[in-house]
Amino acid sequence: MVNNEYKYGGVLMTKPYYHKNKSILIHADTFEFLEKMKPESMDMIFADPPYFLSNGGFSNSGGKVVSVNKGEWDKVNGLEEKHEFNRSWIRLAKKVLKPNGTIWISGSFHNIYSVGMALEQEGFKILNNITWQKTNPAPNLSCRYFTHSTETILWARKDDKKARHYYNYELMKEINDGKQMKDVWTGGLTSKSEKWAGKHPTQKPEYLLERIILASTKEGDYILDPFVGSGTTGVVAKRLGRKFIGIDAERDYLKIAKTRLENVK
Repeated sequence: MVNNEYKYGGVLMTKPYYHKNKSILIHADTFEFLEKMKPESMDMIFADPPYFLSNGGFSNSGGKVVSVNKGEWDKVNGLEEKHEFNRSWIRLAKKVLKPNGTIWISGSFHNIYSVGMALEQEGFKILNNITWQKTNPAPNLSCRYFTHSTETILWARKDDKKARHYYNYELMKEINDGKQMKDVWTGGLTSKSEKWAGKHPTQKPEYLLERIILASTKEGDYILDPFVGSGTTGVVAKRLGRKFIGIDAERDYLKIAKTRLENVK
């Protein structure tokens, strides 16, 4: 620390929201902070960007009818604005990703098609289209559609023939009973035991991030989450011995992430 400034992940910054044991949380605008980061400093990025579902509609939560409105951060005015949002943050993320690094982006059908197109437009090569099949999805209230039970996770690297991304093939095969890991992953929604620190509308289960991090990083690697939310990426990264930096503009969510990180043994 120099003059109340920290240097982490190649970034010189004012005192962060949280900084302990090679894990850091930043209270900032994601776009502004990504612009300040050192180029090619991150080994992996996991992002769960806004799905832009806050349109005044309703959904099902625990058998109750609830509003889908999550906050101003989840609102957008039209398709063009949504796509420009995705292109902009992906463009900035590309700058901080190492030449052989990879990026994972999760989303529902509301946003993932824009994300996929934005990745290719910004010079990424999509490696896999992971389908996360939920075993216990919320029922469809209108009874006019099939029950929404999947989300997509795109895995990509820079579209450079020289790039050699890391994939722990043997470990993925081992945890899949000796067979090649397929691109359909099945599991439950985030359990109540992982939500003890507070409420977040799109909290991802830890088993999902554990597989992603084990598959594409090595111990000691730098992992970035530009929309850190409740901090699942950081919790799993810390547990697995990775260095972590998470950014979020919502202080209430950072409080949840900090509480969870402090509880990791």
